[in-house]
Order: sequence, then structure tokens, then C-alpha cells
Amino acid sequence: MKTVFSFFFSLLLLSANSQYWQQAVDYSMEVDLDVETANYSGTQTLRYTNNSPETLHKVFYHLYFNAFQPGSEMAIRLKNAADKNRRFDIDLDSLTLDQQGFLNVTGLTQNGVPVKTVFSETILEVELNEPIGPGQQATFALRFDGHVPDVIRRAGKNSSEGVAFSMAQWYPKMAEYDIEGWNTDPYTGREFHGVWGDFDVKISIDKDYTIAASGYLQNAEDIGKGYSLREKPKAKRGKVTWHFVAPQVHDFTWAADDNYVHDTYPGPNGVTLHFFYKNNPEIVENWKKLQPDTAALMAYYNEKIGDYPYKQYSVVQGGDGGMEYAMLTLITGGRNYGSLFGVTAHELAHSWFQHVLATNETKHEWMDEGFTSFISSLASNEVLKQNRDFPLEGSYRGYYNLAASGVEMPQSTNANRYAHNYAYESTAYNKGAVFLGQLGYLVGNDVLFDILRAYYAEWKFKHPQPNDLRRIAERISGLQLQWYLTDWTQTTNKVDYGITSVEGGADTTVVSLKRKELMPMPLEILVVYKDGSSELHYIPIGLMRGEKTNPYSIEWTVHKDWVWGNPIYSLVLNFPKDQIETIIIDPSNLMADVDKSDNYFTASKDE
Repeated sequence: MKTVFSFFFSLLLLSANSQYWQQAVDYSMEVDLDVETANYSGTQTLRYTNNSPETLHKVFYHLYFNAFQPGSEMAIRLKNAADKNRRFDIDLDSLTLDQQGFLNVTGLTQNGVPVKTVFSETILEVELNEPIGPGQQATFALRFDGHVPDVIRRAGKNSSEGVAFSMAQWYPKMAEYDIEGWNTDPYTGREFHGVWGDFDVKISIDKDYTIAASGYLQNAEDIGKGYSLREKPKAKRGKVTWHFVAPQVHDFTWAADDNYVHDTYPGPNGVTLHFFYKNNPEIVENWKKLQPDTAALMAYYNEKIGDYPYKQYSVVQGGDGGMEYAMLTLITGGRNYGSLFGVTAHELAHSWFQHVLATNETKHEWMDEGFTSFISSLASNEVLKQNRDFPLEGSYRGYYNLAASGVEMPQSTNANRYAHNYAYESTAYNKGAVFLGQLGYLVGNDVLFDILRAYYAEWKFKHPQPNDLRRIAERISGLQLQWYLTDWTQTTNKVDYGITSVEGGADTTVVSLKRKELMPMPLEILVVYKDGSSELHYIPIGLMRGEKTNPYSIEWTVHKDWVWGNPIYSLVLNFPKDQIETIIIDPSNLMADVDKSDNYFTASKDE
């Protein structure tokens, strides 16, 4: 009878969560950091809710700081990759004890009873005393202690700009269990995947330090009015405890320094923007200038994607380069203004694509990094009034270099499995951005943003996968797009079309076209006549089962479909050749044609 009940309960769960079920984790943590030794210790209580239709017999924790040691899997991987990972400037095998990191767990219990664990560097496997059935909860409690490594990758102490502590991926973090099972890839410096939940975190630190963190500060009055350096925290024995609550996030990050300036600025929809940066006269002007521009960026993302769901966001100087976290980002701050703005635009956009939508970055990193690159390029062009004709030019150029490199791998490759670091970087960022740019070419840019808004509204807090975006795109555009998702993300097929000849008769001109690579695309062809007039010709492909609406202000002629099985096509123009000045394939440049040298015909060159 129990088995029958469990079966029907599972069906109820699946029907109640018609898309994907989500596990839930609620953390309560207290941690104490010794700023002199960089050692920290703490306790964690975690209430785990199994919303899956399956019974769990194990759970897994990530212990990221254990990667920052000589001989770790990350250290080995950095040495045997086909090219250098440019994000690491140090040989991990050369780290001194003080430069290394570690994270240990002791006393782990499930519902008060000790459990058996298997330690595997950055992964801790836990054999449950009691299985957690569908809809059931379990409470895990543990103690942990660690040492903060030097800033080597994203997190650590003593950054190059003098920030004391950048505490990212610092605590025992429950691994995600989703429809594809446990996500327990060892940490080798790549990407993350997390479980949403509520975090209640208390951090004890030297009273001279200011903390920037995920979530909302609960005890501002205890640590100093206005959450400001102007009034130092007061506490016994030289320490103070900061208390933060972060709702519905899949990570908790903080930074601490004894020389932070803290500013706030009003953002859209009642969001308060926080800025933490070193009290360095050389950077203050840029950080002040950044504040209204960050508000403008958030307003742009709200309009184009959907409203930011929290009431706070922090831009924090720390770490290396830039890295997004829940409700904040860590960035290096000693940059020229263009660079400071650019990294903020990019990391802020991650709040939508990684911290609200949260695709599995290990499997679909391009849906985060690429989409973030796409929208931040457009936002920068708008907010800074750059007036670029083609804001995505950098991403397209990066993709063309990748396509010609000979080391490209399919976008569906696990982020940890790329042979070349260069191929991973360009595939995630450039090719991922081009995916959306080219989708706009297929369906029209206005329709593209309708798709993005629907995607965000329907899939926030649900870990969408590539096919989920594709189905929304099909529904809104009315076009079939499975072929596009397949060719672009699961193969290294390329787009390459060319004009092979232009032959004129008394009243017509025949433009002979060729598909030179495997990936099909509809074509937009601009014809400019010698009298200054112009017209557009659109050649659909049968795979789409339709065509987009003319998005331009000039005349648009739709021709018969170009079937994929035929690599050649004849476009007939109802004008004699001697009246034609120029013919251009894809005047928008949104189609990622890898060889544009034969995309043009001009009468002067033909004569």
C-alpha cells in the first residue's frame, strides 16, 4: 500500500510542477573569521526538501576551497590542458601553506544522527541513515573549518588591489539534484550549479572591517548607523557579528575589508544599489560615476528581460576580474571607466540569466555567459550612448576566429571537457551571444525580445534547458527552430553562403547562390539599383515552415523555399543586370556567415 501511495504522490508532484521540480535548501550558518590567520570556522544547519518524485539515499556537498592546493585535480588539469588557462596566473603546485585553501567538515548529522561520509577533495558524499522520500524533509547539521587561499580564482584573500577577503564558494554547499540526477562535477575552476533556498548567515569578524554580502543586513543598528565606515561597529573583544538574510538564492557570497567606502544609490522599482570600494583617491571618481549608470543598466535589463526580483544589489571591489554571485558581484575596481562600466554591465546581467534563470553552467554555460554578453553589449551601447551600428560586432568576430581555429567543439560539451581553454571561453561567451543575435535574424529583433521576456517570466527559478527556450521561441514566432538549436549547439556546423554568378537577360537577372557549409539559414538579400532605389529579397528555408515578418522599412519580396538538400539556388530578379549596382547577402550582419568575401556583388567590379 505504501508503494502505491508513493507512486501516486510522485504523479501529483509531477503534475503540480508541470515543468521541472526544484529541490529546496534553507541554510542557517554562523562563521567566525580570524583576519590575522585567514582561518575560519563555523556551524551549518541545512533543511533539505526533496521535491523530486524520487527517493534519495545519498546527498553530496561541494567543498570548493580544497581545489586550491598542490596536487589537486584543478592543479593537475591546469598543467595538462592543450593551452594555458589565462584566468590562472599562478602554478597551484607552488602555493605555500598560507596561500593554499582548504575546507573541512566534521560532525555531520542527519536529523541528529551521525552519518557516514566519503571525502573526495571538492566533493563530500553522504550516505543517508534514512532515505528522503518525495515531498519529505531532512535536517543536516555540521561543523566546518577552513583557510582562505590567496585570490587565485574568483575568491580568496589579499587581492591584487588590496581587498582583504573575497569569500565566494567558501562554505559546504549542497549539490543540485535535478531531472538529470546529481550534479557532482569536481571543481576545476569552471562553472557552478546550485539549489535555491533561504540563507540566514551570521559572520563574526574584526570590528574594523566592513562586510558586503548577499542578502539584507538585519542588524545595522548593532554594527553602526547607516551600514557605514563613518561609524565603526562596537563589540566586545574586538569583534562584531553581521547578520544577513538572503531569500530564494542559490549561493551566498561576501567580502570584507577594513578600508571600504560604502555608498548607496536608488535603483529602479525600489531596488537599493550598494557600492563597496577601497578608499583610494585614484578610483573614487569612477566609482561615483558608476552608480547612476548601474541604475540605468538595471532599468534596461528590466525592460528587455523582466524585473529584477530582489530589493538590493551590490557592486563590490574584490576577487579577480569579475564574477557574479547572488545579489552582488565581485569585480576589480582599479580600471579605466570604460572597463569598470563594462564589467559591471556584464556581471549585473548575470543576475537574470544565472541567478534567476540559472541554467546548469557546467552543461549549458553558453546560455548564461553568451546571453549575458549579448544583452550587456546592447545595454552598454544604449546607456553610454555609443551609437554603434553593430553592438555585437565583438562577439561575432570572436566566433569567426573560433570557427577558423580548428579547435572548436560543440556548444553542448561539458564545460570541464574542452580540450582547449580558448575554445571553451569563445564558445561560452562569443558563440553563445551569436546564438541570440542570429535568433533575432531568424525571427526578427522585436520578436526576439518578446521571446526573452516570456522565457524569463515562465522559467525564472526553474533551471531551464536549451529546449525550453526553443519551445518558447517557436510558440511566439510561429516558426520551427529545432534545426537551429541542433546545428548551432550540438555540432560545429558552420554558416557559409556565397554569390557564384550574376547573369542578366533582357528583362531579368539570375543570381546564382551556393551553400558552402552544412548549416542552413534563410537569406536576406539587398539589391541596390543604379537609380538609388533598393529592395530586399527573402529566401526562406523549408525547415522553418514559415518566414518572419519583414522587419525593415523597404520593400520585401518572399521567394520559394531553399530546401536543405540542394546546395544551390537561383534567385530571379525582375530587372536587367545593367540596372543593378550592388547585391548583398545579409546586410544586417546578424547571420554568422564565416566567409563574407563572396557575399557581395558590385557592378563596377563585374565590368
